[in-house]
Amino acid sequence: MDLRALRYFVVVAEELNITRAAERLNMSQPPLSGQIKGLEEELGVQLFIRGKRRLTITDAGTHLYRRARQLLELSDQTRQELRSMEGLSGNLNISLVEGRAPYLLARWIAGFRSEFPQVAVHLWNGSGDEVMERLQRGLADLALVAAPYNAEQLDGITVGREPWVAILSKQHPLAQEGGEFLPLRKLVGQPLFIPSRQSRIDAIRLWFDELGEEPTIAGDLSNYIDAEALAEQNAGISIYPMTTYTENELLVKKIITDSARQVEYALVWKRNEHRTELEQEFINYVQDCLEEERRGTQPYRMPEREYLPPEGTQSL
Repeated sequence: MDLRALRYFVVVAEELNITRAAERLNMSQPPLSGQIKGLEEELGVQLFIRGKRRLTITDAGTHLYRRARQLLELSDQTRQELRSMEGLSGNLNISLVEGRAPYLLARWIAGFRSEFPQVAVHLWNGSGDEVMERLQRGLADLALVAAPYNAEQLDGITVGREPWVAILSKQHPLAQEGGEFLPLRKLVGQPLFIPSRQSRIDAIRLWFDELGEEPTIAGDLSNYIDAEALAEQNAGISIYPMTTYTENELLVKKIITDSARQVEYALVWKRNEHRTELEQEFINYVQDCLEEERRGTQPYRMPEREYLPPEGTQSL
């Protein structure tokens, strides 16, 4: 038994569904099914009973699940102890987009530096195109971007998502209607300020096209601060990812529904390029954090009002 196979098995045992387990592991279903079958053949026992819609874990599978959790926890603890003994140090350069990315990254940096205090983290914030350019030029070791990204040149893992919202002045009639949700059809005919990235503009036009309407674009912007400033002055309604839960007494943010859209964030790095020990250790740490979030055992405090779009929400 290798540890990777045990990690796969643990996720399948927790989900009891190959599709959901594959999504958690950021892999396709066939190789995951092959790993589980190979583990059963190696051990000479049946770990799951396959049903049409879900799996049922056997007694042998339940016993292995308990032991696998113990082994994996011991492995993680040993790895951390050894890294600490070695005194992992160095500089980690990360470029990232605005929006939710800084808040996601801050969680990981806080925990990572508590384990490796000799590591210095250098952040650079900019537009998606600027962040990608820095990664390609070698000015950044890793990048935190909004999907989609060039999967032919980059490897990455999905690390978070957030809804698209309408940012309104408190004086706006739609803000005074109350409630935290706003159907897209209520934005028809309203002057809108939208992100300046061409792919976003095209996607927003297609979004409104579902209603048979055309958005009234009053202007575009590349910065969340601009989105808030324009809305504060009631110059129009800004459409932007939710980004932050920090309250602004002059604004109201409403999650756009019917139909909703979301932004997915990914931690990415250049494919087929050697990664340093520090870079790989940080990637491993982020993956561990994501797994702990799913289990509800994360070491950091989650925002009390954090809203996640329903599964299956289309990305924009």
